[in-house]
Amino acid sequence: MPKQKQLLSIYSRLFECYGPQHWWPGETPFEVMAGAILTQSAAWSNVEKAINNLKAANALSALTLRKLAIKDIATLIRPSGYYNAKAKKLKALVNWLGRYDDDIPRLAARDTAGLRKELLAVHGIGPETADSILLYALDKPVFVIDAYTRRIFTRLGIKPEKDTYDEWQKLFMNSLSVDRRLFNEYHALIVRLGKKQCRKVQKCEGCCLKEGCPDYTLKLR
Repeated sequence: MPKQKQLLSIYSRLFECYGPQHWWPGETPFEVMAGAILTQSAAWSNVEKAINNLKAANALSALTLRKLAIKDIATLIRPSGYYNAKAKKLKALVNWLGRYDDDIPRLAARDTAGLRKELLAVHGIGPETADSILLYALDKPVFVIDAYTRRIFTRLGIKPEKDTYDEWQKLFMNSLSVDRRLFNEYHALIVRLGKKQCRKVQKCEGCCLKEGCPDYTLKLR
């Protein structure tokens, strides 16, 4: 089966199983940007606690975070873990946004490739975080690759020749129509499956993708 049909079939099965995910949760694009940094190596429940702390302190804005000392940001985001490092990353993000006068619509109007290059040059922002910001905060059609994607699709027998972020991303973006909504929902569904069923120690029973999954077939032998 051609890759496009395979990937669309998997998407359809996931959507039928879980329905729309309404991801990424966030009241503003900036909240999504901050969340993309805070979620690095952290459970989302802990990220929510950190975001709520920022909201309670009226500090969930680029302008306010630029004014706060890194140690004060670290205290507020402590629940997310690695809080000292993440405070520096947030500070770097808001300093970058300041170059655009915190005008997110202005950012969103820029070309995707140029924006991605700039984001990757910001301290603490790697490909997954950059693409999460582009897709979920700036509505750019990029496919986000994460550990769940690698794990699930490797088990399904669908993977690029080279196990690199760029090659995984090409696998999806070269096989699917360039569609922001599709990329958004597909990635969210992958995360849902990765958390619920396809964990490091997988729970195949009840998985909507187990039929035809080579990894599940091997377990039955």
